[in-house]
Amino acid sequence: MQVIIRDTKKEAIELAAAVIAHQITIKPTSVLGLATGRTMEGLYARLVEMHQQDGLDFSLAVTFNLDEYAGLPPTHKNSYRYYMNHHLFGKVNIDLRNTHLPDGMAADPEAEGARYDALIEDVGGIDLQLLSIGETGHIGFNEPLSAMFSRTRVKALTPKTIEQNSPLFDSPEDMPRFAITMGVGTILEAARCVMLVTGANKADIMARAVEGPVTSMISASALQLHPNCTVIADAAAADKLEQKDYYRWIFDHDPQWDRFR
Repeated sequence: MQVIIRDTKKEAIELAAAVIAHQITIKPTSVLGLATGRTMEGLYARLVEMHQQDGLDFSLAVTFNLDEYAGLPPTHKNSYRYYMNHHLFGKVNIDLRNTHLPDGMAADPEAEGARYDALIEDVGGIDLQLLSIGETGHIGFNEPLSAMFSRTRVKALTPKTIEQNSPLFDSPEDMPRFAITMGVGTILEAARCVMLVTGANKADIMARAVEGPVTSMISASALQLHPNCTVIADAAAADKLEQKDYYRWIFDHDPQWDRFR
């Protein structure tokens, strides 16, 4: 795992967007794993700018989102399909037929999980998986005690996750209590993982996930085991990391980051 610290949220988003753009540029047929949530809105806005201003070409890219609420149709404004269409897919030249999310309306959600994993395998796996971290330490909706080798499946949401996300619904009580999510094992099979973390409210869980023990209580800690994982954080999110000076040194001196400086 590498940790890269940028001073501001804007700089962290800019770097994450540049990494994704580079992936698409060197491999136009890239398979991208995508995430949702407040952290990602600025990132997707930047990618849209790069498409509109610099010609970043999504036409051959394939995408797989981490998760979808169980029981929400794709037209529901709180579904993640709606979110992705609104923030990214509808604003770039991607073929919507190449954009995939779990089917929240599937009659058999467990079978839907198996179908989703098989579809990822059929396209050769994910080249770059984008992630954020929840305040319970989850990646996707892999809540505490998610198995490290878990596959895409239905997962019950914690009260903390429901508390955080339900205000986004017109009627908070309408928020689903279950989601279909890529498993930790599914995520770890991506060739590269990039986790974007911003904000002081993520500082505690960021430190535990990055510098603490690998534990199923914090599914993001499994990324320590990934052979090619980069965490990009702003200074506020990185505030409680013990090795901050070393992480800053990496970005300033490691040649692999030359093109991004």
